[in-house]
Amino acid sequence: MDSLPYAAEAEVSLSPEELEILQEQYEKEGDKPRPQTKFNYAWALVRSRFRTDQEKGIALLHEIYRELPHRRRECLYYLALGEYKLGNYRNARKFNETLLQLEARNQQALSLRRLIDDKVKSEGLMGMAIVGGVVTAVGLIAATFMRRNPRD
Repeated sequence: MDSLPYAAEAEVSLSPEELEILQEQYEKEGDKPRPQTKFNYAWALVRSRFRTDQEKGIALLHEIYRELPHRRRECLYYLALGEYKLGNYRNARKFNETLLQLEARNQQALSLRRLIDDKVKSEGLMGMAIVGGVVTAVGLIAATFMRRNPRD
């Protein structure tokens, strides 16, 4: 596949009917589905709104990556997108950076790198704000307790 989608496409779920068609095709092909059938189904699952579907899609992409070396480049990007969608930013970054080692100018991977970095920064700031809030609350409780129980 020469053209990879941008990360925004991962947020657009297929309709239940479209997903069902891809699932039926995948299942109809039995134990050894064609690689493109498996890939299409995996990508549809990654795009799903449901975490269990997304996880199943990522598992299928891992299988394709292991079994078909000529599809690895493509799988790296889709694995990165899937992990990003699940909030597994470390894994997303790992797959995306591996792709960028192969294709340093890949615009989709560069765009995804920025998204991952932005998300990690914003969640890091959110985490710091939560910790700061907890520390403040504990401090206020401790101060209140100390005022009520003055030492002689």
